[in-house]
Amino acid sequence: MDDELLELQKQFEYAQQAKSSIRLSERNVVELVQKLHELHIIDFDLLHTVSGKEYITPEQLRHEIMTEIKKVGRVSLIDLADITGVDLYHVEKQAEQVVSGDPGLMLIQGEIISQSYWDSVAEEINERLQECSQLALAELAAQLQISSELVTSVLEPRLGTMVKGRLEGGQLYTPAYVARVGAMVRGAARGITVPINLSALWSTLQKLLLEMDGATGVAVEGSFFQSLFNGLVKEGEVLGSVRAGAHWTPTVFAIAQRECIDSFFSQNSFISYDALHKLGISQPVQFLQSRYPEGKHLVTVFVHPSMIEILDAATEDAVERGSWIDSLSVLPASFGSQDASKILSLCPSVQSALKANKALILGESYVFSNGFVKDVYDRVEKEVESFGLSGSSGIMPSDDSYLIKEAKVGQDTNRSSEASETSSESGHKNVLEKGSKKKRGKSGGNVKSGATESGADDTEYIPTKSKKNQKRGKDTPPSQVSDSKPGAKKDGGKLQEGNLNVPSEEWVIQKIMMLNPDFEEQGIDDPKTILRPLASYMRPMLINYLKEKRKALFTENAEKMKRLLDNLQKKLDESFLNMQLYEKALDLFEDDQSTSVIMHRHLLRATAATLVDTLFLNLDMHNKLKNGIEVQELQNSDSVSLSSTERTALAKSFPGPLSKRALAVIEALEGKQVETFMSAFKELAEESGLHLKKLDKKLERTLLHSYRKDLTSQVSAETDPVSLLAKVVSLLYVQVHNKALQAPGRAISVAVSRLKDKMDDSAYKVLTDYQTATVTLLALMSAATGDEQDCSSDRILSKREHLENLMPALKGLVLGSSQS
Repeated sequence: MDDELLELQKQFEYAQQAKSSIRLSERNVVELVQKLHELHIIDFDLLHTVSGKEYITPEQLRHEIMTEIKKVGRVSLIDLADITGVDLYHVEKQAEQVVSGDPGLMLIQGEIISQSYWDSVAEEINERLQECSQLALAELAAQLQISSELVTSVLEPRLGTMVKGRLEGGQLYTPAYVARVGAMVRGAARGITVPINLSALWSTLQKLLLEMDGATGVAVEGSFFQSLFNGLVKEGEVLGSVRAGAHWTPTVFAIAQRECIDSFFSQNSFISYDALHKLGISQPVQFLQSRYPEGKHLVTVFVHPSMIEILDAATEDAVERGSWIDSLSVLPASFGSQDASKILSLCPSVQSALKANKALILGESYVFSNGFVKDVYDRVEKEVESFGLSGSSGIMPSDDSYLIKEAKVGQDTNRSSEASETSSESGHKNVLEKGSKKKRGKSGGNVKSGATESGADDTEYIPTKSKKNQKRGKDTPPSQVSDSKPGAKKDGGKLQEGNLNVPSEEWVIQKIMMLNPDFEEQGIDDPKTILRPLASYMRPMLINYLKEKRKALFTENAEKMKRLLDNLQKKLDESFLNMQLYEKALDLFEDDQSTSVIMHRHLLRATAATLVDTLFLNLDMHNKLKNGIEVQELQNSDSVSLSSTERTALAKSFPGPLSKRALAVIEALEGKQVETFMSAFKELAEESGLHLKKLDKKLERTLLHSYRKDLTSQVSAETDPVSLLAKVVSLLYVQVHNKALQAPGRAISVAVSRLKDKMDDSAYKVLTDYQTATVTLLALMSAATGDEQDCSSDRILSKREHLENLMPALKGLVLGSSQS
């Protein structure tokens, strides 16, 4: 057999060395191969090499790929393409078939790697690990030029067999190193006696390992320590509990914690939540409820039922004795007012007393018996009687801290009474308004709704325009006219509550302390802390009591207000018409500036001042009556003269816009122009809701006739020679100019000189002689002083006799003209 094989080899060698007589070109060979392929004589695939001079079959290519893999166990597809001379596309395609057909191979990141290669790598890694005790996967991956994930996937099935080590957190450790670190973790965990965050512990161990291993050491991840720690806890080598995977509480601390809580709670029957927070318990209520099911949780403390029983007995005794108790005085000092309120709600006797109306809880911690509160209230109510109905009670200090405006205190409890009060007062006001209109008639004007009540006993003046009110219709009540203004309804509630002076909380506290000195005698540091809740409870009732009394007083004041407004309107009708009449006489002196100023000032200081004083006094009285203040009616307000300071004080006491108008009138009254005063006075009257008549021709003739008649009677009855001159001059101006002149003494001479062209020479001479004699007499009277008094008296008597002798002629001068 061997001889035959050798013979065949020789023949094949001979055939190869023999030269062919027929030579084919490469082109012919290619065409021949293509023809054979077309004739299906060659029925298998052929692959061109990169040079294009060779053909290779897929089977041969796969064979060459396997040959290269077996050499090293790892080969790149790019290297295979270079080695085989075949395009990379065909190499990739055949490599996939090779890998899919052999489970010991894998195609990763353009490389074919066999399991034998990984086995050899694992052996090398194991040898290095045993030398170094620890290796980083990142370093191995860089050396092998593969990813860390691939290294992990390769090493994990070989750990414990080919690789003697432990893989944790991207690091490989030998069992000895793991045991060493585990001993460190166990020692550290056993040495801890208080709760700690494990991440802080792992940081400390990492620093310790770096110091021990030096530059050759590898940084140990916290997850490695955590894994070792979890194993120790599971095996019971360290005792404690882990919360949220990071917070470690040793068993020794938990035992000491529970013993501390049990000891404090059993001794004191309570424990605060802050104490549990300091002991490291984040949810104290749940912890205490689970440990002491019979206890009760308050706002800041947890109490035993015995604490509730002690407070219940103390409060029950206070209620039965008709006294009061501060629950905080019975409870420990760590209890707050909210805790006291909560624990009082748990006391059976307190709850039954509340249901039976025997007790009150005020200020969260104070329990008052109803009998005690009623007794205190009755005594304070008597004290407040003297304060409630007068604006200047002697009981209340004048300081503003004790006088406040009534706000919304007691608004809900008094809402029904306020509604009935509003309706009754509004109805009464309409009757008052209609009655006053009937009495005044057409010339009486219209008292507008701003001067009367707008549905409540303490509203301010609400001015309305008289012309606009008249357009609304005769049947429209004044209150509706006032309310029809924009914002009137919205502001009505504020006005009703804004003007009522009520006792402040401080005043009520002082009265309680004065009437019940027991609070101070008990040695309480600050009695106001106890009395303030009681005063806050009683004050709305006192305010309601004051309002009821004010309501009753307002009913009494309603008739006075009606009568006051009627009388005021009559006085204004007469006085303002006279003022307009006197104003017309000022036009005669407009060409003489100095005399005109004297005339204007005289009219303002005399007639206008009386008009303003009358209006101010009556408005002030109306304002007090409207606010429920008891006042006495003025018998004759015309006889009362006010100073500038008194007028200003009254003006400032008026409400809102009325005060501004009044101050403007005062400023005009002290000026030099009657026209400015008349304009300001009209605005004030309009703001207060009063109607001012305008002087027309008919009224002017009537008033002048009455004025002339009155002056004639005064001149006829006058016996004083000095006073006669001014009245005669006024009467002459009525007769000559048909004007009502009001001239002061300084302007008489000018007034007399202007009559020269209007009188006969003889009559004018009588007038000038009398005026000259009067001036001489007044000069002698003012110059009579000291030692010359006797001599001056004789001369004064002589001049007076001379004047008395001239009086009949002067009277005859005007009375004769008047009669004619």
